[in-house]
Amino acid sequence: MKFVDPKTDIAFKKIFGNDAHKSILIEFLNEMLELNYPIESVDILNSYQPPKFEGLKNTSLDVKAKDSSEREFIVEMQVAKEAWFLQRAMFYSSKAYSQQLSIGENYHKLKPVIFLGILNFDAFKTKSHFSRHLIINKETNEHDLQDLEWNFIELKKFKKTESELQTVAEKWIYFIQQATSLDHIPENANTPALKLAYNIAEQHQWTTEELAVYDAQEMEIHRSQNVIETARIDGLAAGLAEGLAEGLAEGRTEGLAEGELKAKHAIAKGMLVEGLNTEIIAKLTGLTPTEIKNLC
Repeated sequence: MKFVDPKTDIAFKKIFGNDAHKSILIEFLNEMLELNYPIESVDILNSYQPPKFEGLKNTSLDVKAKDSSEREFIVEMQVAKEAWFLQRAMFYSSKAYSQQLSIGENYHKLKPVIFLGILNFDAFKTKSHFSRHLIINKETNEHDLQDLEWNFIELKKFKKTESELQTVAEKWIYFIQQATSLDHIPENANTPALKLAYNIAEQHQWTTEELAVYDAQEMEIHRSQNVIETARIDGLAAGLAEGLAEGLAEGRTEGLAEGELKAKHAIAKGMLVEGLNTEIIAKLTGLTPTEIKNLC
């Protein structure tokens, strides 16, 4: 068996944003999020559509859904590190929250917006692979403002092997992180939704057109990573060159200063031989009396 990479746009959308298989998104969100009450059903707002190759640039990597209580969920897979990603996550969530109301509607109609970011890079200083960010009262630690929250899975911090997986949440993270390295569905992938996700990710289930788009997206990911790595190497090389240039300039300056000092010493010694006193030599050479005495 060979699986596609769930981290690519088309695979992520086909697995988690598929109207025909909503159970996958429901279980994934219920297992990953600390919800006050579980999701029973969802409407996927930007459901997966079989792509055309020329439409590659229009492929969306996020999944947006509402459950039966009108809570809105934004699930985003972010492969490349983006400078302002966290700010963008807050902006998207706030925008989705504000767009729930038309002009003149009452605020009581507003429903929670919950963001879940799956990151293929480190974003926070904590060691944990999962973090939940709430708006908390600093003095009382009360969670009074409950309509917005942000959750993040940092894949690179997740280190468990197949045999170490315990919770269903860990098995979902392992699926996203390791699917391309597997040649079988793990035995502990023991929920119907998780098994279905593996089956959808199995390449034999994909059309030729879908695989063409998938391959193009994989190449684009590798190209972007190469651009970033090249920029990093170029930056290091430029920094090293600049450091060497500065070092050489300092060395030349120090060499000139040392040569000038040696010349002063030679002149002072000659004046001492001629019998000039220390004060006169100091005025003429700029040396201190102590330095002149040490030449004797």
